[in-house]
Amino acid sequence: MPFLALKVDVDTLRGTQEGVPTLLRLLSRHKLRASFLFSLGPDHTGRALKRVFRPGFLAKVRRTSVTSHYGLKTLLYGTLLPGPDIGRLATEPMRATYRAGHEAGVHTWDHILWQDYVANKGPEWTRTQMRLAVDRFGEIFGRKPLVHGAAGWQMNDSAYLFERELGFTLASDGRGKAPYMPLVNGRPVGVPQLPTTLPTLDELIGVDDITSANVAKHILEQSLDGRDHVYTLHAELEGGQLAPVFDDLLAGWAAAGLRIGSLSDYAATLDLNALPHQAVGLGAVPGRSGTLAVPLCPDTKTAQTANR
Repeated sequence: MPFLALKVDVDTLRGTQEGVPTLLRLLSRHKLRASFLFSLGPDHTGRALKRVFRPGFLAKVRRTSVTSHYGLKTLLYGTLLPGPDIGRLATEPMRATYRAGHEAGVHTWDHILWQDYVANKGPEWTRTQMRLAVDRFGEIFGRKPLVHGAAGWQMNDSAYLFERELGFTLASDGRGKAPYMPLVNGRPVGVPQLPTTLPTLDELIGVDDITSANVAKHILEQSLDGRDHVYTLHAELEGGQLAPVFDDLLAGWAAAGLRIGSLSDYAATLDLNALPHQAVGLGAVPGRSGTLAVPLCPDTKTAQTANR
């Protein structure tokens, strides 16, 4: 029976304080485990507005009601309001995920900073950002993180290499079709990748007459194709106004008989030593502005199509 891994990206202070508890209640009711990946430093969400000139960004904002999901206050952090320190202000919701039996890992230190700049940054900058996140995770959880999932699905070659150096054993940093071992400069870096394989709610809602009322049906159709999948949800969406959609998804997946769990639960079903080796690069994903980290097709420099 196919496996479906649940990966929760927690981007903001509001998502950590309000969305995470909602998701914990939902997952508890369905008796399921997930991987919660946290943003651990300052919330600078308001600085995302500079993406206004990126192709597709305004269309996404109009489709997905960003203000209603994130809140006006969050959209001012880092601009008119100082960016609050998520790791300092929301320690308790983070620890609650671990107490409830879920997997906790690292998303990023500063979400906006990583998402907007990492692709063009060098080793020193990248190591600093990752080290800040790893150290803060240790302060909160009293142990080292083992799972990494990059903010905005953005990476560079140094980040793949540093994952092993910093003690990560598993990662879900990009988009793709199936698990693989990333190659950097022609050699495997040692941390298996379990990429997001399904579209996210904000990539679908508002496209081709898809609404919050029928989006669960579309995701279920794509996820019940007989293959393993990784579904990335966001604490700000599925833990907020779109919680009923996530509830429907969980019920639909369970009714279909899928095995459901965390990224590590999924990894335990795989022979990680037998994963294909693939070079990594950047590629486009339908419904998402800009380019994201993806595996490249074997023996070419062409990015794989991640979803659909």
